[in-house]
Amino acid sequence: MALAVFLFKVFVISFSGAMQPGPVTATAITLGTKNRFAGLLLSLGHVIIEFPVMVLIMVGLDKILKLTVTRIVIGLAGGAVLVIMAVQMVLSIKKIESAEYKPLHRKPILAGIVLSVGNPYFLLWWATVGLALATQAVQFGVWAFGMFAVTHWLVDSIWLLLLSWTSYKGSQFLKAKFQKGVLTVCGFALAVFGVIFIYDAGRTLLAQL
Repeated sequence: MALAVFLFKVFVISFSGAMQPGPVTATAITLGTKNRFAGLLLSLGHVIIEFPVMVLIMVGLDKILKLTVTRIVIGLAGGAVLVIMAVQMVLSIKKIESAEYKPLHRKPILAGIVLSVGNPYFLLWWATVGLALATQAVQFGVWAFGMFAVTHWLVDSIWLLLLSWTSYKGSQFLKAKFQKGVLTVCGFALAVFGVIFIYDAGRTLLAQL
């Protein structure tokens, strides 16, 4: 019973986090205009980074992730990547109606990896909230830790798949007009997130000088 309550808590916390708008959400919607399963593939890339982070945090990586210099480096690098992605996304709008058009990030698994590594808030979440949940899971046993990891990943996968599937269905009805709208909105969103990452990292850096 206690384990069931814990897993329910993991589900609620994970779902609340997954629903927060962010780079992964924007990318799932964008890639979904061409591939209904893009969200699932994106989550696979995400878990490739996430699961090792879970394990490493349990053996002390959280101390490194909480370091100010780590947050600054990840924030600046991740912000720059997001801004570049946003520019590429907006530039690709002109190619939608041509045969040359290919969705940004033709490799959604790779996109999931890059977005996870470049997101300072993802690592910070695992160094705090994630660490607390992982610690509780271990108290039930190693197998419970596995259930915790699977539950968290399933929540991310289902949500991202829902986003990409919905985006794909919308693009089937509205075609180029819908795709242009998605690319414009998501491109702007990625740029905003990138600027926020850089701003936060820059402000932290200046505070240390």
